[in-house]
Amino acid sequence: MSALAPCPQCKSTFTYELDNLLACPECGFEWNPEEENKTTDTFIVKDSNGNILQNGDSVVVIKNLPVKGSVQNIKAGTKVRNIHLVDSDHNIDCRIDGFGKMALKSEFVKKV
Repeated sequence: MSALAPCPQCKSTFTYELDNLLACPECGFEWNPEEENKTTDTFIVKDSNGNILQNGDSVVVIKNLPVKGSVQNIKAGTKVRNIHLVDSDHNIDCRIDGFGKMALKSEFVKKV
């Protein structure tokens, strides 16, 4: 018996086959596994002004941001180049001069 894919919505592993679909008993979501393989799981990240961000964009920090474990803050107006978007709470990975690698929330930046 082959293992079935987990539910794309709630990540439950208790999925079962329902005709040509897969179904989740926990959240009730039904999906076609063939269509799931064709689609790429894209997400849209927007800055504080609603502009869509992409990998490699440059942004400017719009608010002083405290940094855990450091006495310095990231000051408003700091330019961040070559961002990388990730699907998480802090959806921008970047490198900031003087701080190193950072994860930022898109609501605290604006596109340049």
